[in-house]
Amino acid sequence: MELPRALRQAVDAALEGVAARDLAAASDRLSQRYRAELRDGRLHVGDGMAARAYLAARLPATYAAIRAAMDAVAAVRPDFSPRQLLDFGAGPGTALWAAHDCWPDLQAAVLIETSPAMRKFGAEFAPQSGVAAIDWREAAPASGANDLVTLAYVLDELDDPQRAALVRQLWSLTADTLLIVEPGTPAGYRRILDVRDLLLQQGAQMVAPCPHAQACPLIAPDWCHFSRRVARSRAHLQAKGAEVPWEDEKFSYLAVARNSATLPASRVIGPPRAGSGKVELKLCEQNGAAGSVLVTRRSGDRYKKVRRLSWGDAVF
Repeated sequence: MELPRALRQAVDAALEGVAARDLAAASDRLSQRYRAELRDGRLHVGDGMAARAYLAARLPATYAAIRAAMDAVAAVRPDFSPRQLLDFGAGPGTALWAAHDCWPDLQAAVLIETSPAMRKFGAEFAPQSGVAAIDWREAAPASGANDLVTLAYVLDELDDPQRAALVRQLWSLTADTLLIVEPGTPAGYRRILDVRDLLLQQGAQMVAPCPHAQACPLIAPDWCHFSRRVARSRAHLQAKGAEVPWEDEKFSYLAVARNSATLPASRVIGPPRAGSGKVELKLCEQNGAAGSVLVTRRSGDRYKKVRRLSWGDAVF
């Protein structure tokens, strides 16, 4: 997956003239903060160089994860077409671009971002997104109703009480669907499980990825996460000191809605393992169970169907 062309061009322009060495050093500092999940009262992206490092090293991956999660929502709810977006922790407008790419009828967005450096770049990029009305703010509104509310890669920066309070606040601002995305680590998955429990207790209806609203059947050290391959630009390669032209972004996510959706029979929760005339799938089922299923060529039409499935796909 790549960034939309207009966004990629805007990022390239923002990085023009920045020394590769400086970009790589800033990227390394940013990566260390994210991996350590530091909560020292400082913004991860507190200045212009940190923001540029984010644009080069993290934006493509976070865009890919958010866009993939939106694809999953669209697959379960093909009639859902949000007009109004509220995104908390908007960064440079990642969810804005992903949402408009997924749902072209999106007309307006309120984007909440505390980092002035991130808001600066986001505001510069946003007019090219295709969304007509965009409002950047430092704090979420006290009231309102939004078709789609998003919260991506934010919960790891908060402690437990802050997370719960924020999720409750965002759910109160959700008229239809709330989407939360976190890193696809065991810790990120644990945070997703916590907010899943909280939201189901609030009356939220499951949309994705779970095909049920029962307790998660996975047992540690296993955890529910997904992956999206990201094409690396030249700046991305320089920022990470990498040579491979792609990377796999692992992510966990949760989508819930005010109204019930027709959930799939199951979801593929691991990479399919294909062999000669057979494919093994790791599935989470609508009955709340999870496990591996072997489908062979003898299964006829079912085999033809499942051999095309990928990690994260819903099975209807």
